[in-house]
Amino acid sequence: MEQNNKSKEMNGLFEKIPMEGVKHIIVVASGKGGVGKSTVAANLAIALARNGLNTALVDADIFGPSIPKMFGIEDIKPEVSAIGDKEIFFPVKKYGVSIISIGFFVDRSQSLIWRGPMAGKAVTQLLGDTQWGDIDYMIIDFPPGTSDIQLTTVQKLNLAGALIVTTPQEISLNDARKAASMFTNPDLKVPILGIIENMSWFTPEKHLDEIYYIFGKGGGLKLAKEFDTVLLGQIPFVLEVGEAAEKGLSVFSQKNKSVVTAFEHITEMIISRTEFK
Repeated sequence: MEQNNKSKEMNGLFEKIPMEGVKHIIVVASGKGGVGKSTVAANLAIALARNGLNTALVDADIFGPSIPKMFGIEDIKPEVSAIGDKEIFFPVKKYGVSIISIGFFVDRSQSLIWRGPMAGKAVTQLLGDTQWGDIDYMIIDFPPGTSDIQLTTVQKLNLAGALIVTTPQEISLNDARKAASMFTNPDLKVPILGIIENMSWFTPEKHLDEIYYIFGKGGGLKLAKEFDTVLLGQIPFVLEVGEAAEKGLSVFSQKNKSVVTAFEHITEMIISRTEFK
């Protein structure tokens, strides 16, 4: 009897979440915080929506959700319906992106004191109990590192691939390698669609012909070669981007078009690497 219960538990652990209507699921990962991963995930989702694609964004950072703040929708509560004893969530929509986050359901002044498996279960619920409809691209913003949340998501979804976000500096590369190696593990085998190098260089607003590599140079390309993938793009370090995120604005509303151009290029690359797979 005990053996049967354990077998049921294992089957449930690896049972896939049915994501009918969702065409491509892409996770955005990094080995450490502070590299702009959530900013990249948010604006990548917006860029895909601007291309006329039905796009969803899942904030899988259970302990530090930042997507509601970045979209300026912290005070909005998603619609929730009950079907039998099950709750169904309806994503919040902004900039053409359908968004779900644990941040919509918890007091942002309180910390969540959960063990890893509970966090993994919460992500499973957000993914499986949300009414998504037809989605061309679902972007999942992972928390930094490699934990239960990442492992649960990878095991329970059929992923189109992973994007690794890093800055050029070696300390960031060391952590990004750990994130990338999780996906290339023989037991997981998630394709790495490419590397996105954030904060690649700084150009002063009044001196647009000047470029300063304040975090080093060439790190993203180096990492891409190590994992036999491509450098999807380099995003310059622009102060306006961080300021926009604080106000719930996208990079596409900013005067500095270098970041817009970078996201448009990265989006084209991602579409070309997934659309015909």
